[in-house]
Amino acid sequence: MKILIIGGNGTIGKTVTKRFSEENDEVIIAGRSSGDVTVDIANPDSIEEMFKKTGNVDAIVNIAGDAKWDSFDNLSEEDFYIGIKSKMMGQVNLVRLGRKYLNEGGSFTLTTGILADEPVDKTTSAAMVNGAVESFTKAAALELTNGLRINVVSADMVEDAYEKYKDYFPGNTPVPMRKITDGYFKSVKGKINGEIIKIRA
Repeated sequence: MKILIIGGNGTIGKTVTKRFSEENDEVIIAGRSSGDVTVDIANPDSIEEMFKKTGNVDAIVNIAGDAKWDSFDNLSEEDFYIGIKSKMMGQVNLVRLGRKYLNEGGSFTLTTGILADEPVDKTTSAAMVNGAVESFTKAAALELTNGLRINVVSADMVEDAYEKYKDYFPGNTPVPMRKITDGYFKSVKGKINGEIIKIRA
């Protein structure tokens, strides 16, 4: 399979990329500042340029997207738009624009996280866009044609990011990276459609 992984050089992305590479899949990495191609998913024109460079693929996996983490009292309207333009509309536009670059029977795999179900302090914006992406996925799955599928991987705090985020998630048990990669593998290699693949410890 020819698989495009956006955010393939990130904490989770590197492990997911390694997993598919071990299966002898052709992996193309896209990132904001590194990778085989560069892309800013908050910019639809940049997304279109990326697809023109990669050509048709069998799977599009997104593990990228920003959202502002801060207390609700501190968040301005512009702060909310960071997550709306990047993690929400960035992923929506990957699907909207990517459909014509996805081979018949291909799949989209988007990324959210536990905040859609269990928000914690300072995550109003991030929780909001995660929930929106999950609702979008379930609805888009009903209308995709040409045998295309779409799913979301929603993970709890991952082992490799434990030190960075442990203070935000007191009492959450870190999820092993192998379990995370299994979620992406299930979405790409399986036949499920419109599913929120919840990865919990």
